[in-house]
Amino acid sequence: MAGLMLALGSYDERLLHALVLRRRRMGDVVMLGVTHLADPRVVIPLTLVLLMGLVPGLADVGELAAFALAASHLAVHLLKRRVVRPRPLLPVGLDFLVEPPDRFSFPSGHAAAGLSVALPLFLALSGPAAGLVLGLGLLVGVSRCYLGVHYPGDVLVGWTLAALAVVVGSALPGVGL
Repeated sequence: MAGLMLALGSYDERLLHALVLRRRRMGDVVMLGVTHLADPRVVIPLTLVLLMGLVPGLADVGELAAFALAASHLAVHLLKRRVVRPRPLLPVGLDFLVEPPDRFSFPSGHAAAGLSVALPLFLALSGPAAGLVLGLGLLVGVSRCYLGVHYPGDVLVGWTLAALAVVVGSALPGVGL
């Protein structure tokens, strides 16, 4: 098992380095903007607006997003304190492009938060709007790697926690779409 974990960690690090070594100024600007879409000061008010029914026809989305956001947030913080994976070590000369919210990397709370709100919206919307919302939700996770604060595996687990929370929430009476 230890050998498998070492191999996965090495692969995770190589993927991250391949991405951060290809940073460009325009990408820096875009990814810095995208990553903040999953900050608490954005996702919580957005979820409350949906939950309060301020956007006609999306109150059910608000219930599911609120459940998924709370459940994934709890899971992220329990795992962060249990696994205690440190933030990535970047190649010499490269730094984080954003201040990490804490010292632990696994799993990505921003990836979980972004997808916890984006997935219910994606399921309720149609056409290009649905694709745009889902794309932004996924791009938040990619931005965390690009900015150097998470390994790809951290993001994948954050996305998985969000997706599981949406599936569980959808199955609960009074929460699902």
